[in-house]
Amino acid sequence: MQMKKRIKPKKLRAGARIGVVNPAYWLEAERLQRAVKVFEELGYELVLGKSTGLQENQCAGTPAQRAEDIMAMFRDPSIDAIICARGGYGGNRVLPLLDYEVIRANPKIFVGYSDITGLLTSMAQKSGLITFHGPMLSTYGKQTIGYNLDIFHRVLSGEDNIQIMSAPECRARCLKPGDASGPLWGGNLTLVIERLATDGQIDTAGSILLLEDIDEKLYAFERMMLHLRSSGSLEKIKGLVIGEMLEMGDGKTPFGKTTDEIVLDICSDLEIPIISNFPCGHGDYQVTLPISHRVEIHAEDENPHILIPESPVR
Repeated sequence: MQMKKRIKPKKLRAGARIGVVNPAYWLEAERLQRAVKVFEELGYELVLGKSTGLQENQCAGTPAQRAEDIMAMFRDPSIDAIICARGGYGGNRVLPLLDYEVIRANPKIFVGYSDITGLLTSMAQKSGLITFHGPMLSTYGKQTIGYNLDIFHRVLSGEDNIQIMSAPECRARCLKPGDASGPLWGGNLTLVIERLATDGQIDTAGSILLLEDIDEKLYAFERMMLHLRSSGSLEKIKGLVIGEMLEMGDGKTPFGKTTDEIVLDICSDLEIPIISNFPCGHGDYQVTLPISHRVEIHAEDENPHILIPESPVR
């Protein structure tokens, strides 16, 4: 796929109107309203898309309804930014229904993670829009953590030279030391694997690759990492960031390796810095990171961190 020229969305200003869409699984009304209150108390006006009030089995309406809700937010000139309500399965049905030229003509901040990975990378690939891997309404509907809000605001407000350290409650680990820079790609490992051998496969050459997941068996995690390696997706990356890997289960017969040991077993011969347990997964602590935008990783023994030298918004 020919990569589009990078487009920075406008920065998030005080009092901005933020559209909320639900591209995948539906979100309970009580949790949604708690999150809305959090943003309203910060001075933002939240506009709930139609998909936030729909439910078709597990999903927030049909694929067509969810896609149209996203496109309506991009077309609406009064909407300054778009945040997804939650992830969960279902976003892959929405991808072919989006109008990427309309998105390119109306660039806006678009935030999500987990199953939203497919939308983040597809929008970045097909429209050129810099998107954001970050906390959603489901996160704020659970609890409000100052660390998450602080980084969210810093990354989206136009600040340069943002150094993102891990949270004291979620300490990142240095698996292989070193420094590297490149455009950030990736997200949820299952979704990255899902896009292999499709027109949405990520071109990882020269990138900093981000991977996170939840609720997988350790053997399945190894299988997916081996799949990435055999597909060539790890051969030319500049650095690797592994997010917080939660609820990674074992069997009655122990698998015998932790997630860190699996990563090192598969990637130890790559001459790249590797950070693990960075707060960019499904845990309580979630940073906001720009997909397709250049970042630096500094894998140091004590304080591995990510630096965003130039603001990803304008």
